[in-house]
Amino acid sequence: MEPTDAFVGLECVDCGATVDAAVSHHCPDCGGALDPRYDDDAIDLDRETLADRPFDSQWRYAELLPVARESAVTTNEGATALVDCPDLAAELGVERVLIKDEGRNPTGSVADRGAAVAVSAAVQHGASDVALPSPGNGGQAVAAYAARAGLDTHAYLPSRSGFTNKAMVNVHGGDMNVVGGRYGDAVDAFADGIAEHDDWYSLRSFETPYRHEGAKTLFYELVEQLEWTVPDVIAYPTGAGTGLVGLAKAAQEFRDLGLTDDLPALYAAQAAGCAPIVEAVDEDRDEHRSVDHPDTICGELEIADPAASPRVLEAIRETDGGAVATEDPDILESAARVAQAEGLELIPSAAAAASGAWELAERGAFDGSETVVIVNTGAGNKEADVLRSHLMSQGI
Repeated sequence: MEPTDAFVGLECVDCGATVDAAVSHHCPDCGGALDPRYDDDAIDLDRETLADRPFDSQWRYAELLPVARESAVTTNEGATALVDCPDLAAELGVERVLIKDEGRNPTGSVADRGAAVAVSAAVQHGASDVALPSPGNGGQAVAAYAARAGLDTHAYLPSRSGFTNKAMVNVHGGDMNVVGGRYGDAVDAFADGIAEHDDWYSLRSFETPYRHEGAKTLFYELVEQLEWTVPDVIAYPTGAGTGLVGLAKAAQEFRDLGLTDDLPALYAAQAAGCAPIVEAVDEDRDEHRSVDHPDTICGELEIADPAASPRVLEAIRETDGGAVATEDPDILESAARVAQAEGLELIPSAAAAASGAWELAERGAFDGSETVVIVNTGAGNKEADVLRSHLMSQGI
């Protein structure tokens, strides 16, 4: 693997062992998950240096990533818009609301950030085939980047996934496996598939150390876009928790490097029909309990058994954040409200973050001075049929 200067290898999140970067997945000592680590003294990065660089992609932060920019598999993901939403700020009773619009990424979702880094690492590790289970967006993103790298993709998506995601896996040349049932069934089918193929390289979230590593670049960007002011609150739609873990890591890295002073309060937003993280926060537990009967229209959030929940919960607590769940009708109504008030198109699952922000406001969580960032994790037109059906049910 061709690393960046500061990348020193991987660390086991369970036992703390230092692991060579040539190890692609689990800790050889205890089987725990791995996390990239860097030598801060080797990172030569300041605000002025970044200001002189074009705002062109997430690779402008290559010093803080494990793969050198010149060897990255990229289609210029990242560098997405941060849009002021004054009408929403007035409705929530806060100083500012901004939406980080990840729907503008190449395949239309935030998953492109992690897919680019993870596929780049897979290439460096000599992989020929990559495989993953996904609710939808991650499968499409990995298929796209793997195609660019000349790798074969084996994606396992539940039948409930949106048509666009399933279709585009095929369009990118991937092996599309539609699994009856929900995401957990897709995970089981993926596990069977990868057990039968020694040459498949797993890109499942948190099995690879690199998908959340790409996700963290979202925080770097929005802080720069806010002229180096850390937002008070970031509301992030949460299924597996890849995004939240990445944001927490990035916020700590920027603070350790002296680029910022504060941490944002990270809020996990989930659908009430599948809210294992919210339940764990409410009950002050260190790990989730699996949801027996998940049921939500928000497919990206219908993850009943998030394997990395201890890391997600740690990210929330270390940033003095929280978690909030809202009902599907409120989530869909929030997507429509954002589209009608601000002209922005949120994927239904991402609208959980908007709905969650409204819920927090109604609970009196804000004092009126806050800057709140809502992350739109995917383009609304990926699931326009869901949003339109919601309006039709209201006679609109």
